[in-house]
Amino acid sequence: MQRRNTLFRLAPLALAAHLLMAGPAAAQGAPGTQGPLAPAPNPALSEQIDQRARAIEDKLIAWRRDIHQHPELGNQETRTSKLVADHLRALGMEVKTGVAGTGVVAVLKGGKPGPVVALRADMDALPVKEQVDVPFASKARGTYLGKEVDVMHACGHDTHTAILMATAEVLAGMKDQLPGSVKFIFQPAEESPADFEPDGKKIWGAKMMVQEGVLENPKVDAIFGLHVSSAYPAGWLSWRSGPAMAAADQFWIDVTGKQTHGARPWSGIDPIVVSSQIILGLQTIPSRQINSMLEPAVITVGAIHGGNRMNIVPDSVAMTGTIRTYDEGMKKDIHQRITRTAEMIAQSAGAKADVRVVELYNATVNNPALTEQMGSTLRRVAGDGNYGLQPKSTASEDFSFYQEKVPGMFFYLGVTPKGTDVDKAAPNHSPRFYVDESGLINGVRALSNLTIDYMTKAQKGS
Repeated sequence: MQRRNTLFRLAPLALAAHLLMAGPAAAQGAPGTQGPLAPAPNPALSEQIDQRARAIEDKLIAWRRDIHQHPELGNQETRTSKLVADHLRALGMEVKTGVAGTGVVAVLKGGKPGPVVALRADMDALPVKEQVDVPFASKARGTYLGKEVDVMHACGHDTHTAILMATAEVLAGMKDQLPGSVKFIFQPAEESPADFEPDGKKIWGAKMMVQEGVLENPKVDAIFGLHVSSAYPAGWLSWRSGPAMAAADQFWIDVTGKQTHGARPWSGIDPIVVSSQIILGLQTIPSRQINSMLEPAVITVGAIHGGNRMNIVPDSVAMTGTIRTYDEGMKKDIHQRITRTAEMIAQSAGAKADVRVVELYNATVNNPALTEQMGSTLRRVAGDGNYGLQPKSTASEDFSFYQEKVPGMFFYLGVTPKGTDVDKAAPNHSPRFYVDESGLINGVRALSNLTIDYMTKAQKGS
């Protein structure tokens, strides 16, 4: 259907930051998160994964602490990249560095023919000053958009990198038994670049890695990724089929009026009043102009700047904000409505509004067939009572750009100490974000088992 106000076409399997707010959810009725715990397709390999993961758990935690103590911002992950590349080379893999700037890609060729499975981890940190009292707390500084800032792994990418390093070691030790190949993707700048402001022209992170061919040579058949979350207890796994995380776009609106004395506002055109009307008008788009029964959407103005004195009506006001959507058709329609709303409200007052929208990350959409197929693996890894359905998140992830090219599945790993009220735990991106490292081994087990099970099922034709 093409009618804008009644139905939007979902883009096929593909439509970035990670404030995963909802706590543990029930699994009943969700594709891939229901059903009994099934045995592993290859029990011997699954048991071997568990043994190898337990054997290197101390190394996993040591890597995580080292990376946490030395965080690097997007497109600046040189130390982290070297640590990763050196480790992968030591495992005997073919390693390519400098991908999309500071990315690292390695291929592990299995001893038997089969599909190519890609596993992805992001490496960048955030411009946040750490407030967690641990011996390996970050004291690092970096440059973000030309300004010196404190740097912290406040979103857990240190754990993602360490988990994938450990997964690489586990699977490399089983190389001869693998019915396929594994491509390890260590990606920079998921949180956006630290060296330039996105303008809709330059690309970075996952999108740039895809452009540089990380899903080719050898061609990837499926890709898996994970994200740690404070919203779940340590070791908990959660996921959902279809749209899981929202698309994120940024907009700028510049309102031009006519300066005048604040005591004589009728002599000018007040861009502050016009901007206020535009902000209120924008809120009617998700609440009154789109069918929110199909997919939710959020429009938020996060900053507004105008004027410098109490009795002067300024010439102009600038504002910027974010758009969160799950459906490609709805997203494009909202872009048009934002432009129309701002321009027409400004015109009605004799002012002018210039609108610019930059698409950042598309919605993270888990391939339904892949999610259904591999849900049994995550249920088995997590164990009874330790997994559930992930509610839709309005946070964003550039893992979406991989999923647009190949079937992909993205899931969540809990890192809040068990017995702690997850609703009171400091969220991702907080300076107090804390990781219970006991849960990290489940990330290694999950990625390793997803790889083996996918390969085994492909071999059996299921």
